[in-house]
Amino acid sequence: MSLRLIVGLGNPGDQYVNTRHNAGFMVLDLLSDKMSASWKKDRTHRALVSGSRGFLLAKPQTFMNDSGECVGSLSRYFKIAPSELLVVYDDIALPLGTLRLREGGSAGGHNGMKSIIAHLGTDRFPRLRVGIGSHGSGSLVGHVLGNFPPEQQQILQDALNRAVDGIGICLTRGFQAAANIVNRPQEKSTDPPERPDANQSPPNLQQSQELPSS
Repeated sequence: MSLRLIVGLGNPGDQYVNTRHNAGFMVLDLLSDKMSASWKKDRTHRALVSGSRGFLLAKPQTFMNDSGECVGSLSRYFKIAPSELLVVYDDIALPLGTLRLREGGSAGGHNGMKSIIAHLGTDRFPRLRVGIGSHGSGSLVGHVLGNFPPEQQQILQDALNRAVDGIGICLTRGFQAAANIVNRPQEKSTDPPERPDANQSPPNLQQSQELPSS
């Protein structure tokens, strides 16, 4: 399995930039920075995209609950199979900073994933979940749309870096190698980071058409 489309989920707009629900966007932003990639507005697919490194990065601009509109549109346009897609998103069921890489599964109550599953017609596609911690007895909406407090910033940054490392391993050594590292307890991992950058040459994205202009 080779990845051709990597999608990070979140909400567009400055007011959501640092919220927990935008953890997927945060991972994609860090990944694009490491690759020296630039974002382009794609109005056709309602996304910010970058395809300069041989595979497509995308941040849906539809708002979280309609993420499937963007992902489904991109998948059809570029003839990308579900197995060639990786979705990165926040998960309240995981402790803050915990990562889980899986080949498929249910939406787990995540509205963005529900939308993607509905538009693709399957839940058998890879996903990387970024733990943001439970809302406890507080408001779920208030939790996911709230910012990470200062005392959680170091844990967050470490998780974002490990997520990018995991994606790099997935691209260079395959899904199972990445899962073996990402899913095991952090303190037991001794593998060096493998972040994609300008010196790496992943397989070229085989497009059915060229990227549309904005």
